[in-house]
Amino acid sequence: MTSPAAREPGLSGKGPRKSHAELEAALAQKTGPRVLPVREGLAELFPWGGLRRGGTVAVRGSAALLLSLLAEASAHGSWVAVVGLPDLGIVAAAELGIAVDRLALVPRPGVDLPAVVAALLDGFDLVAMSVDRVGDAHARRLSARARNRGAVLLPFGGSWPGADIELTCARGRWSGLGVGHGHLSARQVDVLARGRGAAARPSRAPFTLQGGSPHAALTALPFEHKFEQASPSRSHLS
Repeated sequence: MTSPAAREPGLSGKGPRKSHAELEAALAQKTGPRVLPVREGLAELFPWGGLRRGGTVAVRGSAALLLSLLAEASAHGSWVAVVGLPDLGIVAAAELGIAVDRLALVPRPGVDLPAVVAALLDGFDLVAMSVDRVGDAHARRLSARARNRGAVLLPFGGSWPGADIELTCARGRWSGLGVGHGHLSARQVDVLARGRGAAARPSRAPFTLQGGSPHAALTALPFEHKFEQASPSRSHLS
């Protein structure tokens, strides 16, 4: 687990501001790589090849995509916290490859969600959170805290002001079903990315979200999966 740095001013925004050079020096003292790995197929969506420490990556449309995004870094030793997603549990996380012995779940943080997330950003490598009831001002302060601490913030379920990149899970296709027989074995989706700066150019990549490599025959769903557009608290199976 990444050791927290010295305490910084809280979400009030008061106190001295660090220069860019000072922030870079603080990040350099963090243990672990500057860019955390993601699974093959997702890396091409990031100009820097993975989850950059200090960055904010918004995820929309699928909790399974969020967990898949966290899995590779978790498997390589990073600590992960998930806040405000009560229906996203240990079993779903383990099925998608997250090391549950390095996973902290805070399903119902109450009205103190921004303060809880701020505290977790001090000590965890990646913090995923629901965007519900988080105003723009708190959102910007949390992104600034992640940048200051060298953590990765992953807001889930809606837009996030100032996100470096936003990932959206488009309609997927299942494989495994024949004509009246067989079992669903894999689900392939298109992941859309758009952002700012180096990530300003929109991109798209196919990704196998659940199951193994899809077979040649893919079954296109005639409707959106019922969890795709659900609220964050009901998206654990998407």
